[in-house]
Amino acid sequence: MENKKERIQIFIDGGNFYHLVLKKLGIREDDFSLEDFAVFLANGREIVNMGKRFYVGTVREQVGNKRSIDAMSRQTKLFATLKSNRWDIKTSKLRTRIEKIRIDSRVVNHEELRRKGISEIEIRTTREKGIDVKLATDLVVGAVDDRYDTAIIVSSDSDLMPAIDWVRKKRNRKIEYIGFSIINKKDNSNNTRPLQTMITYSDIQRILTESDMRKFIKTQEKLL
Repeated sequence: MENKKERIQIFIDGGNFYHLVLKKLGIREDDFSLEDFAVFLANGREIVNMGKRFYVGTVREQVGNKRSIDAMSRQTKLFATLKSNRWDIKTSKLRTRIEKIRIDSRVVNHEELRRKGISEIEIRTTREKGIDVKLATDLVVGAVDDRYDTAIIVSSDSDLMPAIDWVRKKRNRKIEYIGFSIINKKDNSNNTRPLQTMITYSDIQRILTESDMRKFIKTQEKLL
């Protein structure tokens, strides 16, 4: 009897992937071929229907902010490309908040700043909300509905651990963790390293380096 192909689903946390990989490589999402990357991850296995899943916070246009307009345009282009290749896109709103930072000994050049009368600064931060919950939910539902044999997870978010533990123990599904080891040339204290917890609690581990990831950059100029 012919052996059945192993069925897989691919779960990519877009925000996590950007900060761990793309930002370190100095490229944007639309410079990277997620479709070629998915084929590489599958490695001859069967990607089931709706088995390529991408989770990301949606960019909102801010009036008068050219950077936000450009980001929204790039994301719209990315979504169109993914949809044309039958990716299932799951989104959440990006939440913006103002954080206040006191100028004290923890801040580089704090003495100079305080001499200039600066005792506090405000920064605007943007965070995704609910992406980990959506990914974890799809991971569990896929196991319950028998949609995959192996889940390939491209995320180093420890919040996924309860869902991972459940599908392995309760549904006997395999978890394949895709981690990264990439040097940040601008700041060695901010290198990308695989998450040890994910390594410990996954069935298969694949740790990819910068040279592995550069193969999927679309433009030749970016390879230089």
